[in-house]
Amino acid sequence: MGGDEINFVRPGSNYGWPVVSFGVNYDGSPVGTGETGAPGFEPPIYQWTPVIAPSGMAFYTGRAFPEWEGDLFIGALKETALVRLEVEGDRIVHEERIIDDAGLRIRDVVEGPEGALYLLTDEDNGKILRISPTNGAATQ
Repeated sequence: MGGDEINFVRPGSNYGWPVVSFGVNYDGSPVGTGETGAPGFEPPIYQWTPVIAPSGMAFYTGRAFPEWEGDLFIGALKETALVRLEVEGDRIVHEERIIDDAGLRIRDVVEGPEGALYLLTDEDNGKILRISPTNGAATQ
């Protein structure tokens, strides 16, 4: 119920799981010690409580959306959204929810060769959505 996090993984670093975490089990008890940090553990650079249930993710490197270059796109199963995290160096400086009102569980996110984003939804009759600058929104 809590504690989805983003870490930039570096060799030799310890991110604390499951000793320290923002995590909350479904019965309401904390994951691990209940502490969110301790000496010797690297904190997450970003976390969600309540959870978004992240799935597929991709760093955007295309040219179709120059303002998104280097940003991280994450599918959200629980929040039924595409989440864009604006990345500056080792920090997340802004979060934006895209397609958050359609009720679609986003299972995977990939960048196409032309710079559009392609999203796979997780419904029984799943869809592939395309986000491109020509339409400004997702199309099927």
